[in-house]
Amino acid sequence: MTASARVTLDALGAGARELLRALGEAQGPGRSAWIVGGAVRDALSGSMARDLDLTVPSGAIALARELAGRLGAAFLILDEARGAARMIGASGYAWRGPQVDFADFRAADLAGDLRGRDFTVNALAVPAAELLRSGEAAVEDPTGGLDDLRARLVRLCAPDSLEDDPVRVLRAARLAIGPGWALGGGIEEAAKRAAPGLSRVSAERARDELLGIFGEPASAEGLRLLDGWGALAIMLPELNPMKGTAQSDPHRFDVWEHSLRAVEGADFLCLRVRELEPWGDAFATHLDESLGQGVTRRGTLKLAALLHDIAKPETRTMEEGRARFLGHDVRGAERVGEIAARWRLSGRLAAVLERLVRQHLRPMHLAIAGAVTRRARYRFFRDLGDEALDLLLLSLADAAALRGDSPVSIWQGSGGRIVRELMAGHTDEARAIAAPPLLDGRDAMEALGLGPGPELGRLLGLLREAQALGAVATREAAIAYLRRLQSGNLDTPEATP
Repeated sequence: MTASARVTLDALGAGARELLRALGEAQGPGRSAWIVGGAVRDALSGSMARDLDLTVPSGAIALARELAGRLGAAFLILDEARGAARMIGASGYAWRGPQVDFADFRAADLAGDLRGRDFTVNALAVPAAELLRSGEAAVEDPTGGLDDLRARLVRLCAPDSLEDDPVRVLRAARLAIGPGWALGGGIEEAAKRAAPGLSRVSAERARDELLGIFGEPASAEGLRLLDGWGALAIMLPELNPMKGTAQSDPHRFDVWEHSLRAVEGADFLCLRVRELEPWGDAFATHLDESLGQGVTRRGTLKLAALLHDIAKPETRTMEEGRARFLGHDVRGAERVGEIAARWRLSGRLAAVLERLVRQHLRPMHLAIAGAVTRRARYRFFRDLGDEALDLLLLSLADAAALRGDSPVSIWQGSGGRIVRELMAGHTDEARAIAAPPLLDGRDAMEALGLGPGPELGRLLGLLREAQALGAVATREAAIAYLRRLQSGNLDTPEATP
């Protein structure tokens, strides 16, 4: 990498060409725009750029609005005073390209704008028009960012860079946890000074930076940095009571340290999930699924690991010398719902997190029961739905964090027995749950003389379970089964697998 480094259009990822073509049409001749920041950094590092940042001398919000209209994307103003807006793909919109942030110059010219950015490795720019015309363009580098990129050094563009925009504190942690990266002098002190300012940052900007950390391989390390700088206390004040909340055996750590180690376990699992034989490929494919807002199931698993015990401090009681936390799963899900609303998480992402926190004790309860019956296995996959595999991985990370073990060793040992037994029936239960019902609601109401209501729903639920367990297999048998249930003359014993 040299001072004459160049970036190719192809390195900016899918959608970049379409975006720049529309940009040229919207701006017309004589107006300039530059691709800047992380996309240029990633392209030079050999990583495909995920999101794009675009800067113009002025009019960024109006430009973003026009391009969103041209390309069929959602539009969002991030900071009207700073002239910052965002274009994204969303449900119901045609745009399937990257998220694009638009911003006005922070200074009179491009060099001044770049010097006013956060870190030197992000103070890099390439002209959009030349990229589109030639397929590549030379990098503008007024702060020495190319040398820092080669050294993998996170260095401030200016001493007050973080205080100028406190969301950069979160970005510093995300950069620092990359493989081989190091923080330059003065960043930790600057981060501690700037962290209180996160309370003034828009929910969307702070959320996106924090969620980005959960997408990194070493997210727990990033959380420890942010905690030391005081940033987590601003973003997630609910975490503070976890510190010093003691737990009884077999826990070695307080609730806070246990939760961080659960995130470390989730980091480990995401990197080595294919070792969970013979279902490693199934887990890996599942974790790659996007849940929106730039988050995959990998990141969601890590966030759930951080939050799964968030209500333990408020539910803690002492009984016969042991700490107990009755109801922390239910209360924790409520807390997660509050956090999701504050961060403006999508409905789907919020629902996944709430379900994982509410149900995170389920495998432990099955282990206490001693065996996984066919009915228990069916109900587990029925109740967890698409999040069943996530919960199994969360339970491994949670169990590993009790004493600091490897989650893979938990999987392979006696502590993973319940998880393995459940996973062994995953395909069968998925097939049973997806099978068409023997009776629909209209059929059941006619056969039983019932109207719609909770009792009908209860009976149909029991029928679906009996069908899944093989206790009934025909329409006639299903009607007879419902009538016996209604009359109270039927027990529901365990069916033969």
